Amino acid sequence: MTTAVETPALYDDAEGGSASGDDPAIWVAPGDTRDSIVIATAKEGGLRIYDLDGAELQSLAAEPAPRADGVAGRYNNVDIAYGLDLGAGPVDVAVVSDRYNDQLRFFAIDPAGARAAAPVHEITAAEQPFLFSADRDEVRDDHTAYGLAVWQPTDGAAVAVVTREGTTTVATAELTVTDGRVGYQRIDAFDFPASFPLPDGTTWEPCEEPGVLPQLEGLSVDQRTGVLYAAQEDVGLWRLQLPLGSGEPTLIDRVRDFGIHDAFDPETEECEPVDAAATGFGGTALEADAEGVDLYYGPGATGYVIVSSQGDDTYAVYRTQGRNDLVGTFRIEGVDGVDDVQGSDGLAVTNRRVGDYREGLLVTHDEPDSGPEVDDERDATNFSYVSWGEVADALRLKVDTAPRNDPRFG
Repeated sequence: MTTAVETPALYDDAEGGSASGDDPAIWVAPGDTRDSIVIATAKEGGLRIYDLDGAELQSLAAEPAPRADGVAGRYNNVDIAYGLDLGAGPVDVAVVSDRYNDQLRFFAIDPAGARAAAPVHEITAAEQPFLFSADRDEVRDDHTAYGLAVWQPTDGAAVAVVTREGTTTVATAELTVTDGRVGYQRIDAFDFPASFPLPDGTTWEPCEEPGVLPQLEGLSVDQRTGVLYAAQEDVGLWRLQLPLGSGEPTLIDRVRDFGIHDAFDPETEECEPVDAAATGFGGTALEADAEGVDLYYGPGATGYVIVSSQGDDTYAVYRTQGRNDLVGTFRIEGVDGVDDVQGSDGLAVTNRRVGDYREGLLVTHDEPDSGPEVDDERDATNFSYVSWGEVADALRLKVDTAPRNDPRFG
C-alpha cells in the first residue's frame, strides 16, 4: 500500500505543546463528503482536526475537565457518536478518553465539517464521575480511561466502551444528555484474562512492569451485530458480544511471542526471554504490540477487521464472519515525499466514499514521522491517509461504499 497524504508533524516537547499523535477518527459529512474531517488525539497536546488533504483545520488544547478538581487533560482515544439528540435536533459528537481526569470528554461536530470556521467545540457536562478511580488520588496512579469505541445499538442511543490503562478491564458507559451537554453513566465492567494455559501444561502470563497487567487499547464495535473487537497489546485480538455479560471472549489471533516466558529486568526495565530458544504458541500476523482496531463494512454481514501490528510496522486484516479468518497483511509505503508508516498505534477506516477516496479511506498513526520537513532531533508523530481501494485490490477484498452497510448511516 502507499500513502502520499500525511498531516503536519506533531512534536512531543515544550515547543510543540507536548503533542504526541495517537488515535484518529473519520467523521463522514452528511452532505458533500468532501467536507469530511479527521479528528485525532494528541495526548497532552489535545485534539487536532484535519481535512481530507491532511491540512490542519483546528487545534484544541487539552483544557482542564469541567469539574471542581479538574486538571488539564491527556486525550488518548477518539470515536464518533452519530445523531445524538441534544434537544435541538441530532448532532454528531466526538467522544474522547481523558487519561488525566479518568473520564470521557465530548465535542460537537459542526455539520459544515471542513467548511466550518471551528469544526468542533466541547460540550462535556460538568462534574462527570471518574470511570475507574475512587478519587483524585487514585487517578494520579494513571490506571485510567484509555482505549475507546462507541457502540450505537439503537437509534439515538450510544454507549462508550472504554479500557483501563495497566489492567485487563473494559467498561461500558451510556451517554446521557442534559441541557444540551453530554455526560455518561457507568453500566458494567468485564475483565479479560491475564494468564493463559498452554499446550505444554504451563501457564503463561505476559511479562509486564510490576503492578501492571496486560492492557487493552484498540477497540471497535460491529454496529450490525454488537460484537466488540479488542486488541490486548501483548496477547492478541479478541471478540466479545455486547452488552458485557452476554458471553465469554474468544481469542481470534495471538501475537507471535504468545506463550514465550519472559522475566522483567528492573535495571533495563525490559522483559527478556527466560529461554532464548523458546518458540511459543503464537500466530503469524501480529507482532506485539497489537494496537489500533477498526472495521470496514462490506455488503450484508460481511466486512473486515483491521489491526495495526505495531511491532513490525504492518497491518492484519480479518473477516467479520465465521471464525474471523485472517485474510492477509500489508505495509504502507510513503511516496511523493511522504515517509513510510512505522510504529502505528491508532487507526480508523470507513467504507464510505469521502472526497477523492472513492472506495473508502484508512487513516493511521505514524511514529516516528520523518522526512525533509521534519526535525529529526525531536519526537515527531503524525497521521497518514491510504486509499482503501489499494488495500482491497492487493488482498482481493469486497468493496461496497453503500451507507446502508453501517446502520449508523443506513
